[in-house]
Amino acid sequence: MSPAGWSGQFSFDAIGTSWRIDTPGELPPEIRDDVEDVIRDYDAVYSRFRSDSRIAVLASGGGEVNLPPSGEALGTLYRTLHRLTRGGMSPLVGGPLEHLGYDAGYSFTPQGPPMPAAAWDESFQWLGTTIRSRRPVTLDVGAAGKGQLVDLVSEYLHRAGHPHHTVDAGGDMRHCGPDTLRIALEHPYAPDTAIGVVDLRDRALCASASNRRRWADGLHHVLDATTGHCVDTVVATWVLADDALVADALATALFLAPPEVLLTEFDFDYVRISSEGQALYSSSLAGALF
Repeated sequence: MSPAGWSGQFSFDAIGTSWRIDTPGELPPEIRDDVEDVIRDYDAVYSRFRSDSRIAVLASGGGEVNLPPSGEALGTLYRTLHRLTRGGMSPLVGGPLEHLGYDAGYSFTPQGPPMPAAAWDESFQWLGTTIRSRRPVTLDVGAAGKGQLVDLVSEYLHRAGHPHHTVDAGGDMRHCGPDTLRIALEHPYAPDTAIGVVDLRDRALCASASNRRRWADGLHHVLDATTGHCVDTVVATWVLADDALVADALATALFLAPPEVLLTEFDFDYVRISSEGQALYSSSLAGALF
């Protein structure tokens, strides 16, 4: 989706989702190549689905991993949300996800009943851009990583001289420009139906839904790390924030904590749909829902 008059569109697939970048004019081939390099470099560090990623060594025996500069903001955000959700949101949730079948081979075959994530205690440290673990751990930063990657692509486009753009990675998007976009909010149970629309201008919009990836007997990818069980009280969330890293992370955190708790430390607008179909939303979005 792009503002009227924009003619540039760059669409491609990466990290398991569809990307689309809209700009006022076509991006040169070298800029497109650089965008894909940004994504490849990020995936090579943080993917738990790759045996050659930088964090993969932690799963085999723990140890120490040095991350790029993006690691500091990512770790700080996870630590804050781990505290606000009382441990429900954790980068250590990769193990429980693999145990339930959401593994590198996409077997979707549970290996047993749900199990909690490893505790974030003195044996696991994420300080700045360094992770140290005294035990094997499987990290999964998917609750915030895609949003951060959207931001990194957006930042690259700014540096490359393309300040007006929309970066959309599977519905998680960052808009930069003077023209407002009208974005439909997809009904969690009827993909061809919208439950409302929001205006997006110079902000990020990210969503999370438990119906997106389901397997076995109602399992999905949004887990409570303290138990390893799928969250069944919330089915969909949307968050508007200044950047996609925060918007993406909060879209997951809203499955695990009430918005008033998260609002004590973050500035954002939201819509949250419960499993009973009830909508909770920011006062600023009161007119956004149908």
